Amino acid sequence: MEHPRWALDDVDVEHPSPARVYDYYLGGSHNFVVDRQLAHRAMDLWPELPLIMRANRAFLRRSVRYLVQQGITQFLDIGSGIPTQGNVHEIAQAVSPQSRVIYVDRDPVAVAHSRAMLSGNSLADVIPADLCDPEAIFNDPRTRRLLDLDQPIGLLMVMMLHFVPDEAAPANIVARYREMMAPGSCLVISHASHEGRPDQAGPHTELYRRAGTPMIMRSRQEVEALFDGFDLVPPGVVFLPQWRPDSPADVDDHPERFTCYAAVGRRG
Repeated sequence: MEHPRWALDDVDVEHPSPARVYDYYLGGSHNFVVDRQLAHRAMDLWPELPLIMRANRAFLRRSVRYLVQQGITQFLDIGSGIPTQGNVHEIAQAVSPQSRVIYVDRDPVAVAHSRAMLSGNSLADVIPADLCDPEAIFNDPRTRRLLDLDQPIGLLMVMMLHFVPDEAAPANIVARYREMMAPGSCLVISHASHEGRPDQAGPHTELYRRAGTPMIMRSRQEVEALFDGFDLVPPGVVFLPQWRPDSPADVDDHPERFTCYAAVGRRG
């Protein structure tokens, strides 16, 4: 497969990446043919997927603004993906200009483009790391330089944990993060679920499995379990548009069609 001119030489262009597929859903251009092929196969099964991804991005914006309004001005964005309009540091700094952000991703394209976007920005940085290694993320010198881990942080795991299989014990991984977070810190999660559109869940997860990026859709109860040790911020675990919408008009009569749960929890 032809290697795009903008991509690093060691980037795998033969296999799809969730970060690059997500970039394509959002209308981005930093994705490969293999990513677009998977996205189109998924949209053939589920035409509303780009709409769902935009709703997820809107949830991210609302949750970050909420946390800044609660006094949290430092963020750790795990699985941040490829930069697009309305990144976390832009959202947070629009409310509080001194907000600081560490982006984390294991996809080299996401890391490279984040690094280029953040060049010269003293209040944001990116580190290449894996969600499943919180100790490495918290102990990275770039994290220690920007974030005061003795103070509350906003930990963002947006559209990430459904790529962690059950055998990797995602709740245990989240618990390891929780133990390193200062009291008053908040956890933000959005997570795919089979409960909104059970007719779509099976074919969609099978497609991602065959593509080598298996996805585990989880129930509301399973998503709530990820917040063990956190106090859920009202309205709790709800479908994406239902989490503190900017306007009642932003929630239609069938929020379940977005089939992703969203929630924010605070560590006591």
